[in-house]
Amino acid sequence: MTVSREIRLKSRPEGLPSHENFELASVTLGAPGAGEVLVRNLWMSVDPYMRGRMYDRASYVPPFQLGEVLQGGALGEVVESNAEGFAKGDLVSSFFGWREAFIAPAAALEKLPRHPGVPDQAFLGVLGMPGLTAYAGLLEIGQPKAGETVFVSGAAGAVGSVVAQIAKIKGCTVVATAGTDAKCDWLRSVGVDHAINYKSCGNLLDAVRTAVPKGIDVYFDNVGGEHLEVAIEVAKPFARFAECGMIANYNDTQPSPGPRNIIQVVGKSLRIRGFIVSEFAALRPQFTKDMMGWIAEGKLKWEETVMHGVDKAPDAFMGLFSGGNTGKMLVKL
Repeated sequence: MTVSREIRLKSRPEGLPSHENFELASVTLGAPGAGEVLVRNLWMSVDPYMRGRMYDRASYVPPFQLGEVLQGGALGEVVESNAEGFAKGDLVSSFFGWREAFIAPAAALEKLPRHPGVPDQAFLGVLGMPGLTAYAGLLEIGQPKAGETVFVSGAAGAVGSVVAQIAKIKGCTVVATAGTDAKCDWLRSVGVDHAINYKSCGNLLDAVRTAVPKGIDVYFDNVGGEHLEVAIEVAKPFARFAECGMIANYNDTQPSPGPRNIIQVVGKSLRIRGFIVSEFAALRPQFTKDMMGWIAEGKLKWEETVMHGVDKAPDAFMGLFSGGNTGKMLVKL
């Protein structure tokens, strides 16, 4: 018998999530049945998109249910297998996060290789969903060309930091925003040309214009709100916008007004396209090959913010909305 602690959704947040919205519970797991695997989680991920699943509304993924364990990306080791192709000690990825252990059908798991010099948890960040989001959104939608200027909002996060570095690899000038001077310093250390602390710069539009007076060709949006308005204002004709997220609005209790300058989309012939990473699943083999190559060449680096223990998962999640992470926010179990 295995005892596992897990985090359940106790109530639906109104505005910013709080500890009152979560509860810690324990369950006892038996042996895996036919075709099933018992997994002990090593790492779990928290990601901004999870906030949308806390609303009771239809979306591209079903909402979390009250009283049930939350779900999210996780890495674990097989403890006991009753399924062909999985053995004790195998590293697996799943969406059975927010819990210490679980039993699941083998079909719900992906066995992962271990790479020398690359920590396992990279498969939740730079080599996982955030990395593929950055890769696909920038290259497939933004389509940057050498010599162009790319603007990345929320660039010190798990997605934005990869976007900024791939843009540099592709020969672009990069202007990026983050919420602290330390995060801006880190962005400069990985090659970002102009890093702007949007919380202390005064006027964001003026700061971006000063950094790139000739405007931008590509905007990768993680923030929305004022950042999107600024991007429209400084966009060159025919600029491409990859709309990945709008974290500035995730906790709004009332709909926020759209960009006041949206009319410029017409006059500048802007292309604005939202996307979900699952659209680009077919890119994973090329993504993995490219990323592993850039990592080996020292062209791509990453940061992690780690909290310890499943009981800290709500803190890690809430930290996403207060700028509490540099790079990927993870929970080590």
